[in-house]
Amino acid sequence: MKKVIIIYGPPGAGKGTQANLLAAKLGFLHFDTGKYLERFVHDPENQKNPIIKKERVLFDAGKLCTPGWVLKIVRQKTIELSRSNFGLVFSGSPRTVFEAFGDSKNQGLIEAFEKYYGKKNIIPIVLQVSPKTSVLRNSSRLVCFVCGTVVLSGNCVGKMCPICASPLERRTLDTPEIIKTRLKEYAARTEPILDGLKKRGYRPQEINGEPLPYTVFKNIVRKIKLS
Repeated sequence: MKKVIIIYGPPGAGKGTQANLLAAKLGFLHFDTGKYLERFVHDPENQKNPIIKKERVLFDAGKLCTPGWVLKIVRQKTIELSRSNFGLVFSGSPRTVFEAFGDSKNQGLIEAFEKYYGKKNIIPIVLQVSPKTSVLRNSSRLVCFVCGTVVLSGNCVGKMCPICASPLERRTLDTPEIIKTRLKEYAARTEPILDGLKKRGYRPQEINGEPLPYTVFKNIVRKIKLS
């Protein structure tokens, strides 16, 4: 049966890492909204579009893009992926109450998930880390923009990706100042989604994100009873 696993948590909680691990174990597709938006707003073919240029300014400043715009493009992509018959893992999406639940004129992502996957097959997870851990992890990580591998700067030899040997780079969002902005955005706009999910009958599973990734992964699998 197809399922949708939604992983929430502040910046640096390990959402992408755990989503990749779960996708690999279960044969699901990992839809990373942040990376999808980053590619979308930086795509050279989109730079003449005034709306996308505006969204790029917000994205590069560490602020959330306009909810209505994000909802439209992510919902469209979600519907495309649902037709693949694969389960999905979302890391950090939907990001706002509007994106999650929509309004009288816009179908939210949660309703779309329920329509295409069934409510009982939607599993929300929350990775919990301290603000200190969030800043430390984000400000010290390097990313391969070819294969997507993430490496903490203290754990890599040289500045080459250990997987594909491409140069490792620091993301534009990974500076202490922008990370603090993203933490505030998370608290103000993303956490209320969890309350909305509870009112809708869901029970978000809380997982300690502080341990090493393999420990967090084992705890997730055990907690949500996946095999």
